[in-house]
Amino acid sequence: MFKNYLKIAWRNLLKNKGYSVINMGGLAIGMACFLMILMFINNELSYDNYHEKGEQIYRVVHHMGSAEAEDKWIWGNAPIGPALKEDFSEVTEKVQFSGRSDVLLKYNANAFQESNCFYVDATVFEVFTWPLLSGNPKTALEAPYTVVLTESTAKKYFGNVDPMGKVIEGVGGRANDGKYTVTGVMKDVPQNSHFNFDVLLSMSSFYQTRPGIFDAWGYVDFYTYFLVNNNFDLATFQSKMPAFLDKHQTEEEKEYYYNVSFEPLKDAYLNSDAVRQPGTVGSLSNIYIFAIIGLFILVIASINFMNLATARSMERAKEVGVRKVIGAHKKGLVYQFLSESLIMVLVAAAIGLIVVVVCIPWLSAITGKQFSIYEVFGSYMLPLYIGVAVLTGLFAGSYPAFILSSFRPSRVLKGLVSSSPQGVNLRKGLVIFQFTLSIALIASTVIVYYQLGFMLNKNLGFDKDQQMIIDFNWDGQILDNIEMVKTELKQLPEVSSVAGSRTVPGTHFPAAGTEIETVNGGMEHFEPFLYEIDFDFIPHYEIEMVAGRPYSREFVTDSVSAMIVNEAAVKSFGYADPADIIGKKFEQWGREGTVVGVVKDFNYMSLHQEVAPLSMRYSRFGKYLSLKIKTGDIQRSIAQVEQKWAELAPHRPFLYRFLDDSFNEQYQADFRFRKLFTLFSFLAILIACLGLFGLATYNAMLRTKEIGIRKVLGAEVSSIVALLSQDFIKLVLVSIFVATPLAWFAMNEWLKIYAYKININWWVFVLAGLVAVVVAIITVGYHAIRSARANPIKSLRTE
Repeated sequence: MFKNYLKIAWRNLLKNKGYSVINMGGLAIGMACFLMILMFINNELSYDNYHEKGEQIYRVVHHMGSAEAEDKWIWGNAPIGPALKEDFSEVTEKVQFSGRSDVLLKYNANAFQESNCFYVDATVFEVFTWPLLSGNPKTALEAPYTVVLTESTAKKYFGNVDPMGKVIEGVGGRANDGKYTVTGVMKDVPQNSHFNFDVLLSMSSFYQTRPGIFDAWGYVDFYTYFLVNNNFDLATFQSKMPAFLDKHQTEEEKEYYYNVSFEPLKDAYLNSDAVRQPGTVGSLSNIYIFAIIGLFILVIASINFMNLATARSMERAKEVGVRKVIGAHKKGLVYQFLSESLIMVLVAAAIGLIVVVVCIPWLSAITGKQFSIYEVFGSYMLPLYIGVAVLTGLFAGSYPAFILSSFRPSRVLKGLVSSSPQGVNLRKGLVIFQFTLSIALIASTVIVYYQLGFMLNKNLGFDKDQQMIIDFNWDGQILDNIEMVKTELKQLPEVSSVAGSRTVPGTHFPAAGTEIETVNGGMEHFEPFLYEIDFDFIPHYEIEMVAGRPYSREFVTDSVSAMIVNEAAVKSFGYADPADIIGKKFEQWGREGTVVGVVKDFNYMSLHQEVAPLSMRYSRFGKYLSLKIKTGDIQRSIAQVEQKWAELAPHRPFLYRFLDDSFNEQYQADFRFRKLFTLFSFLAILIACLGLFGLATYNAMLRTKEIGIRKVLGAEVSSIVALLSQDFIKLVLVSIFVATPLAWFAMNEWLKIYAYKININWWVFVLAGLVAVVVAIITVGYHAIRSARANPIKSLRTE
């Protein structure tokens, strides 16, 4: 019996090729999109799951600022790690990282500045599952000036030669320059890790250089992770912290607000609201968005199937009637139509699977992640995909199956059956639902593009165009001759100005414990961020002064006892007018003096964050040189600067980038989100249009004779096109009114992740509606025009 169902189903698919292609095409695209979105979500949820002890790993979150306005950082002090292990038996091991650090590594002729380095405790391999290919995991990083390289990094320096025991020179970074012995080679860090690295340097190297900071609760430069036993209870452990901090902090340290909490490793990537992370973090809200889009696409594809199947019920009415007359039961007919539905869905699912396999390289490129065929065929994905396909087939085919099997043969064979009002209304409702989702996605896509365009084009408060940034990584030879180097570079005809600094917008910067004279005359502690800059930095970047003056070589004391702050710092210090803080005293990192200027707030961080309090003080010790390039021939300018750099610093590689590019790298996740959101939104709309195309085709076929009669009676082509199109256009107009508030609410919530954002304008929804109307007209209009231009003799010759 089942074999007959399959035969009949297959014959019906071949008999109605156009209908089958439209339905299976839409389903295949829908299933492929669903699987790709599922792969993306699965990858996001898999972060750090590979650690064997992952359920027992936690990390410290440092709370600073004030009790009323806490700042939560993952980056914090060093002494908390040893203290936790010493005081609490439930903490079985701790490991601390310091970085990320830039170190110039040299081995023979191979020299590369590695920007993905961490100094780390020797216990790192006891806590985290990062297998060593060579070396002893317990002792590899015990001794000072030892290094563990990832497999790809080792090959970069040593090729196929065994690197164990080789000595590699390290310049820069947290520790003094020295020669590091390679004591281990580990597998590359999996891409689904909340932070990654290429080089691990022994923490004891750092300790030898600056031992004092390892006991300072106020010095921030470490990430602390720890391993717990099976008796660990987070709530109980957290309740012990007040007494713990009271025990270890000095009376002076207790004057500043400080608290700690703890995050399980499994929450590090998606569920952490702390800043100063060791790596990039994901977005749980984006996962929800893509999950909803994936569900939307699947629902739209299923709706297409139901719409087309119920619309074709009139065409198959006589078949049902004949089958019932010769003895077919309703149950058998239901099985038959469900079989057809399942065959169509499973064929579509197979096509969708092929599409996914072909698109895996493209999906990897657009998401910045590494996907493989194994993730489809070697995990739970394939059974889940098949299960979803079967459920989709049953869901999409159930309504048509029960409708068709319920026809009465006496009425069907007399030609008295017609589309029921309930069926017509259902199809209309499903079309409205489809286009409501489509219009909402169109409006949302426009808002996403508009927001990211706003971020790229917003005036950040400083000049970021054609700024070449040279990274010399605190090189001592360059710092000893920094003014000469700047002068030589400035003499190049392509360069208009040069400035030096410890940081530039979009890169790492520290926070500095600062005592400021308040409006009451007393000194109060704050933690503003710190830019260490030279005399030329503010005029070079065209940062506006709102009070006081910038640094100047004419004022000798500027280099030792002056400070400039931004407007946000002025407000946090309690001053209403920037001019009022000029001349107030400060103490910061061993320097005392007065505030000499206030700069207008500029966006030195991502636009996800509001401008935070910033202090700027003079320092000749920097990491970067900023060059303003004044010519339009960028490639020629790069060549000229590189040539001059080779003369000035032959011992260092020429490492440069342009500030606008590096600053915008902060938005890589946003751009990937835009690409994925736009793509899947487009495909959802395409599937909806396929359904509308199929319905329009069938509607035109049902009204063939009516159109013929109208043409014989003198109807114009335009009036017939309007007649066939108006019902669908009305449904799209209803969808616009339903979609607008839904899209506005959803995107208003999404925009909350940005501190600086656009206002959602009414024209976005008008545009989305117009696009939907135009798409509907084009989709329906093709068949309407074709039917209207047909020869009426052909449609009426049987009458």
